[in-house]
Amino acid sequence: MKYSIFILEDAERDILDIYRYILINESKNRADKFFDSIYKKIISLRTQPERGHCPKELRLLGIFEYFEIVLKPYRIIYRIINKKVFVYCVLDGRRDLQKLLQERLLRVNL
Repeated sequence: MKYSIFILEDAERDILDIYRYILINESKNRADKFFDSIYKKIISLRTQPERGHCPKELRLLGIFEYFEIVLKPYRIIYRIINKKVFVYCVLDGRRDLQKLLQERLLRVNL
């Protein structure tokens, strides 16, 4: 059974920011490839969203309902609710993400 995918505003902004960064610092071709790759990775969640794992930064906080999949170096953070996948953020995995994830995901749940 296929799941519905919903990309939340913060995740859309993340993707656009990354795209712009690659466009400015590398090339339009690389930025377009990034966009295509991230889109395909997110859409792949339609069929097997459970294949992701809980981010270690959230596990340490006792938060277990979020998952992540990776498109190196980017981490796609999402949650599954009733056959729906909600993408919350797309973040650079080279950064210390515990505080950022905590702030974003707790803000969304309030």
